[in-house]
Amino acid sequence: MDSVISLDSDHNIPTKSSAENHEATVLKQSQSLKVTFLASIGAHEFSSSEMWKAALTELVATASLMFTLTTSIVSCLDSHQTDPKLLIPFAVFIIAFLFLLVTVPLSGGHMSPVFTIIAALKGIISLSRASIYILAQCVGSITGFLLLSSVMNHDAAKKYSLGGCTIDGNGSASGVSPGTALIIEFCCTFVVLYVGVTIAFDKRRSKELGLPMVCAVVAGAMALAVFVSITVTGRAGYAGVGLNPARCLGPALLKGGSLWDGHWVFWIGPVLACIIYYGFTKGLPKEGLAWEDGKLDFVNLAAPALCCWRSRRTFDANGKGLSIVTLNH
Repeated sequence: MDSVISLDSDHNIPTKSSAENHEATVLKQSQSLKVTFLASIGAHEFSSSEMWKAALTELVATASLMFTLTTSIVSCLDSHQTDPKLLIPFAVFIIAFLFLLVTVPLSGGHMSPVFTIIAALKGIISLSRASIYILAQCVGSITGFLLLSSVMNHDAAKKYSLGGCTIDGNGSASGVSPGTALIIEFCCTFVVLYVGVTIAFDKRRSKELGLPMVCAVVAGAMALAVFVSITVTGRAGYAGVGLNPARCLGPALLKGGSLWDGHWVFWIGPVLACIIYYGFTKGLPKEGLAWEDGKLDFVNLAAPALCCWRSRRTFDANGKGLSIVTLNH
């Protein structure tokens, strides 16, 4: 029911006690909404030691992954094999599988803003935890590449842009155009989400397959995406799809220059893929899936904010007018 009451004459002004009671009610409702909002984003987790331990795990795991994965990619590209790019997917699969197997039980095994964003959209983790995870992953990437730059041969680091993070570069470290990179990042990230995350977030199939097999499926999807992207592009400066926006943040901050050109692609492409995949999952058949119970699902959080206007009070400058708009759904 919608009701609107407008009182503008001096004779119809409510009593002082009535106005004070209404103010108290509105204040109470505002406080209640604030508490509800803080609970919905998981603000209480900021005081949880377990969340910070998990975030530290993400930081260390991301730093170790960036160091290990990048050295392996550069080693493959710099080898004397006839087609060294074919070795990279195998290296990605083995390294990703091992890191997932260890990290998933500890923090969820994200190690990339891509998996953190989709987990937050699906309500697997809270927005508060997601924000800390992404910060930890970015710091981990910077740390990993800082260690890497101190031990890697300078010529190799320059030639392969510390693992292939060049967009539209020139010379020996040439990359690909921003448009091409954006399409590759979007499509390959969506494939990984569709193949890997669909199984990982399905409680029934995850239980049937077991942790090692689920990690193998996710790692296999990542290796497939890297294989497709690096075969299509074949540039020294672009080592295939990143699947991790934080991956190229470290090199860009440490080396700067041309590495910032088109850096937005590594963020926009994967984030857009997460949003599209999230919308896509809303239309999947429910009979064949047993999704994780996402109480903090983005739609579940956003819907009340769009339709839960309860009351609004407005006084005129002289204190003589009062209008109350109440919407009850």
